[in-house]
Amino acid sequence: MSAPAAVRTATAPTVINPGRAGRRRRPWDRYARRAASVLAALALWQLLAQFRVTAWLRFSQFPTVIETGREFVRRLGGATYWQDLTDSLTRIIGGFALAAVLGVALGTAVARSPVVSDLLGPLLEVLRPIPAIALVPVAILLFPSNEQGIVFITFAAAFFPVTVSTRHAVRALTPVWEEAVRTMGGGRWRVLWSVVLPGALPGIFGGLSVGIGVSWICVISAEMISGEYGVGYRTWQDYTIVDYPGVFVGMATIGLLGWLTSTAVEVLGRRVTRWLPRTATGPSRNPGRRSRQPARPETGAVRARKRSAGPEQDTAARGVTEVRHITPSADGAAGRRAQEGEREPS
Repeated sequence: MSAPAAVRTATAPTVINPGRAGRRRRPWDRYARRAASVLAALALWQLLAQFRVTAWLRFSQFPTVIETGREFVRRLGGATYWQDLTDSLTRIIGGFALAAVLGVALGTAVARSPVVSDLLGPLLEVLRPIPAIALVPVAILLFPSNEQGIVFITFAAAFFPVTVSTRHAVRALTPVWEEAVRTMGGGRWRVLWSVVLPGALPGIFGGLSVGIGVSWICVISAEMISGEYGVGYRTWQDYTIVDYPGVFVGMATIGLLGWLTSTAVEVLGRRVTRWLPRTATGPSRNPGRRSRQPARPETGAVRARKRSAGPEQDTAARGVTEVRHITPSADGAAGRRAQEGEREPS
């Protein structure tokens, strides 16, 4: 019996155990944890408001979860709630869509053209730190109606995150892709549509996700200041008449709308960039851990062959095992030098 055959019989290969390393958590585990966290927060709110806890924080004026839920159900049956919801969504969609188109276009132009960067870059950097809500007086002076002014505030809130994210994403692209397209005869527009925009999509959608959240903050603030309809306007009116359950209904509505629109942007981004590699949603606890596959039990015939092999063949088998486990990076050079030394004449 040859030495390699003995090694294959006696040693067990090192493989990744698919039962542990490849195991992923079930989706309902994550959903259960999320639902449990929300229910725990609601239960804490109910207890603090029901028992009128007053410490450093005062919950004596807070409505309970049950009172807020009753008010929410009551408003769902009225037309005013849905009108406010429609007005806020219309303003968000209009301002955000305009900011997305102009932000991506201007960010790409600033990143690709030195002339545009020199002309518009300093102006953008001066205007970017100004909060969008501080532009409410400017919007009142510029636009003939409050509706147009609120859309402008929403646009300004989302425009700068989208522009900055697009600029950084385009500048971070490797030049090898563009050089490859130009080598094959592609022109400027071919490079833009085949390399620049697809390569920058992950960063662009990151800016869009941030921009939609900032847009909700600013549109609600603008509605509180100068609006006539909308969720923000109705929430402020409830506060002025000391209708605290109505205030919390408005806050919950704003949170739900912001979550839904942000999720829609993220889902769209994943579908548009589905060619990107994805990480596992439920990684194993020790994904890099390697476990040995249990060796098969030896039969009587195998043990008899090993006893008949003798100590010399067993030593050769161990030597073959050591050679098979040598790593190329650590011992490859030493092995080549040893072989070259053996070939030299004595």
